[in-house]
Amino acid sequence: MHDPLELIGTTIADKYAVESVVGEGGFAIVYRATHLIWKRPVAIKVFKSLSEFKEGDREKLLQEFIQEGALLADLSERSASIVQARDIGTLSLKKGEWVPYMVLEWLEGSTLEGVILAERESGIALRTVEECVRLLEPAAQALALAHGKGIAHRDVKPANLFVIGDPRSDQATVKLLDFGIAKVVSDAQRMAGAFSKTSGVVTSFTPAYGAPEQFSRTFGATGPWTDVFALSLIVTEMLAGRDVLDGLDFGPLAVSASHPDLRPTPRTLGVAVTDDVENVFLKAVAVKPANRYQAAGEFWNDLRLAINLEPMRGFGTRAPQSSSASATGSGTSSLGAVGAAKSTPRAITNAEIGHAQTQLAPSTRRGSELETRGSVPSTTSTNPHPQTSGKGVIAFIAIGAVVVASGVAIAAFSGANSRGISVAAGTRASAAAALAAVSSAPVPPSPAACPEGMIAIPGGKFYMGSDDKSDLEFERPAHQVTIAPYCIDRYEVTTTLYKACSDHGDCLRASAVNEWEGIKPAERTAFDPLCNIRDPEKNGGKHPINCVDWEQAKHFCEVGGARLPTEAEWEFAARGPDGRKYPWGDAEPTAGLLNACGAECVAWGLKAKMDVVPMYKVDDGWAATAPVGSFPKGASRYGVEDVVGNVWEWVGDNFEAYKKEPQVNPTGPVAGDQKVIRGGAWNASYPSWVRPTFRYRDAPKKRSHGIGFRCAKGL
Repeated sequence: MHDPLELIGTTIADKYAVESVVGEGGFAIVYRATHLIWKRPVAIKVFKSLSEFKEGDREKLLQEFIQEGALLADLSERSASIVQARDIGTLSLKKGEWVPYMVLEWLEGSTLEGVILAERESGIALRTVEECVRLLEPAAQALALAHGKGIAHRDVKPANLFVIGDPRSDQATVKLLDFGIAKVVSDAQRMAGAFSKTSGVVTSFTPAYGAPEQFSRTFGATGPWTDVFALSLIVTEMLAGRDVLDGLDFGPLAVSASHPDLRPTPRTLGVAVTDDVENVFLKAVAVKPANRYQAAGEFWNDLRLAINLEPMRGFGTRAPQSSSASATGSGTSSLGAVGAAKSTPRAITNAEIGHAQTQLAPSTRRGSELETRGSVPSTTSTNPHPQTSGKGVIAFIAIGAVVVASGVAIAAFSGANSRGISVAAGTRASAAAALAAVSSAPVPPSPAACPEGMIAIPGGKFYMGSDDKSDLEFERPAHQVTIAPYCIDRYEVTTTLYKACSDHGDCLRASAVNEWEGIKPAERTAFDPLCNIRDPEKNGGKHPINCVDWEQAKHFCEVGGARLPTEAEWEFAARGPDGRKYPWGDAEPTAGLLNACGAECVAWGLKAKMDVVPMYKVDDGWAATAPVGSFPKGASRYGVEDVVGNVWEWVGDNFEAYKKEPQVNPTGPVAGDQKVIRGGAWNASYPSWVRPTFRYRDAPKKRSHGIGFRCAKGL
């Protein structure tokens, strides 16, 4: 894995031998190291972003970092259910920049997020309330301890609960991660002007588990009651087997969290529980913080009493909210879910957890960062990042230590991609308006999950193509198309990911030379060095794979359980239903929006003795392909990046002329000798080439420096 701080092979504080990078987020990089005296592994979280802050703010942030480390150390001494902080300090990087670091215990196991995903994939019976309480009891006790000291976590989520041991056995234990980190991140955002990532702002909490007051302070202040809300959502999710709050964006999640007439409780999600249990959850997710349990201990104690367990120590024998009979007539216990299997659940293996984390980790899972896909560093956490979705890439083992150590970055780098919510400029204001207009209409069911690194496209109607007479004939006529919901890769498939597939024998190796009918020797001389497989480690392997033909692209997607997008899906993901001219809107292309032909392209052309025409006069930074995610400002309305420029992209369709008639989920003609490519490339000379309506046809056997691909799959 890429080591941007160049710490691998060094020794920190004369006792921590740094071995490898295990995760990266916006604010921190996580390393595995060995304590040279104890001969035991540790996780080292290195805070990497001080260069983004003013000198005075750096010192303030460092002090907060130290204070939160001391808080974590104090809490972990009092509870074995909180990850242990073992050391803290600062170090100087090779470039001279000093950064703080925190040493944490190394954990073997999986986050609760990974466990949930693995169990969903394996079809194991959903847990009963009793089983949820038994598993999460350590975390509830840890929160109760912190709340008793007036300390709130503010980012409780499955990715911050780490499961050690068989999650279905009585011997499993859970540790709570990242105490105090949300506060550090929030303060850092204020210092850095709402620390920006890609196309938006990373929140200091996880919207998919957010309480109303985290979306809008009009509901009140955050505090221990905020953690109660999140903990109740986690239990409900485990009971129901699906996401609790509805929505993929900040605004819809805010509305779902604050809907006054449809609270996110077990019964709302179709789980049959007793009146006592339902009433406990109703109080736990009350919209107003004052009407909620004020601390986790109160909530957990009432939940235990509602299922006829002994009260928590120190909470006496207070009765639960109601003593009415069970919803199913028993009055003694609650059911895990309607129709849940009665068979004895089997244990989930580490291999199954790892498999689910790479294959299943959907964008509807949660995290405070943007999505990451696989083990390659990326821009969703901070920098441009490729995707895996299980395409020939092996999942991390002991992935939990990544989460343990990723706190300041709130990367949720748990192998299972958290549903990252990027809050774009103006989104908070629109979310506030949406909250003010919440109605009593039922919240729609949660959408199906997308694999990690993919973006869920909601589907709908749009006009494909163009009726503009200045556009080319094969872009016309505009015709209405209805598309079903689907998933599509956020980024073009990278060299690293394709090489991993071929290295494992699942994919044919990418070509190191260009191949097309009539290629000239001068073209080979100019373009063959641009086949990215020649230097797969360039920029961390984050350049898009190119010099692959249509069949290679198709097969790679199929290896990962996906497919090439249809031409209609590609265009809808690029422009949406509003008819915009480009993915980012109607503004003409500039060097900050995409990788097309600029001054750098002209310089390359002179050296390669190739005639090129620049689209813009400035240098966009990349003479040929750029690492995926390098132009976040040019993302489509759905967050799909590099959808124009960089490389053309193979789609699944054979080429044919458009027809005027409306179509539903078109897939192109069954047969044909030419395939469609979309999006333009790094040497695109004219704005028309990078319009989402622009289409071109090419021979399926062509292997070109300018053609790559991304994958899609249905929902």
